[in-house]
Amino acid sequence: MSRFTFFWQAESPFSQWHLSRFELDGHVYVTAEQWMMASKARLFGDVEIERRILGTQSPREQKALGRKVSGFVPETWEAEREGIVYRGNHAKFTQHPKLLEALLATRGTTLVEASPLDQVWGIGLAADHPDAENPEQWCGLNLLGKVLTQLREDLIAEGRG
Repeated sequence: MSRFTFFWQAESPFSQWHLSRFELDGHVYVTAEQWMMASKARLFGDVEIERRILGTQSPREQKALGRKVSGFVPETWEAEREGIVYRGNHAKFTQHPKLLEALLATRGTTLVEASPLDQVWGIGLAADHPDAENPEQWCGLNLLGKVLTQLREDLIAEGRG
């Protein structure tokens, strides 16, 4: 068995773009990406961008709008982003039994966003890249994979798995 569970793109239940409605803090979100980008706008007090993010069903548009948040301070976002993504994914996975089952089925592995395009949330490499199995060679931080792996372990510790 591989020590990694690689994922990428919206078809994967682990993707931020995977369509999976959930409720959190009085809002219904269609993707974890929408939660993340709306939370980013809230963090920096950009009410207009938050409204627009909440008004679109497209994760691509949600991400693009998130890049337009005014008053953005990188250091503030870096300090808050993983906690924000954790909360959104906790809601996503605990409100959908089939998604929770998929997450728990990765037990014993590290989740890895094998996006060749993302060096922050992913590893900056595709799953079939020769270096994908070697974390020391990754070109990215794999923040999403780390958050999801921690979430899975926390849910198991809570007795959900």
